[in-house]
Amino acid sequence: MDEDDCMVDIAKFFLTFSQDESCGKCTPCREGTQRMLEIIERITTGQGVAEDIPRLERLAKLIRKSSLCGLGRAAPNPVLSTLTYFRAEYEAHIHQKRCPSLKCTALVHYEIDPVKCVGCTACARHCPVPCIAGKPKAPHVIDQAHCIRCGRCFSVCRFDAVHRA
Repeated sequence: MDEDDCMVDIAKFFLTFSQDESCGKCTPCREGTQRMLEIIERITTGQGVAEDIPRLERLAKLIRKSSLCGLGRAAPNPVLSTLTYFRAEYEAHIHQKRCPSLKCTALVHYEIDPVKCVGCTACARHCPVPCIAGKPKAPHVIDQAHCIRCGRCFSVCRFDAVHRA
């Protein structure tokens, strides 16, 4: 991992693993990790609310204290660690509806700079959904309502005209 990784998404990754590996014997691990995962998924899709952070902390501490096995006691650790050291990332996801590392797809926004766009049509040709409009040799525009945020336009543009925010 490095500074380009989203710590909220990393916490979601580890929590998904823990939830999948849970034997289901004890309620704190079985149900608690599922609730934590639901909260984090809400946050990474831009639907998080301010109350989610204290709710996550409270739930994580409860699961760690009351689980029967080592997996259940360790499952909340990635969430608690990222909340301790990267709380600003959680807050950006919740309050600003943006992912600072641009990893959470639902919070990424693509735009075409009309000054840099030469109208090569590469972005429109590689787009899996017809959301990029424009004529050859004229600036193109992305229809945000239909964009699935796959990033193909960003990766194929040779003129640095597509921006990710």
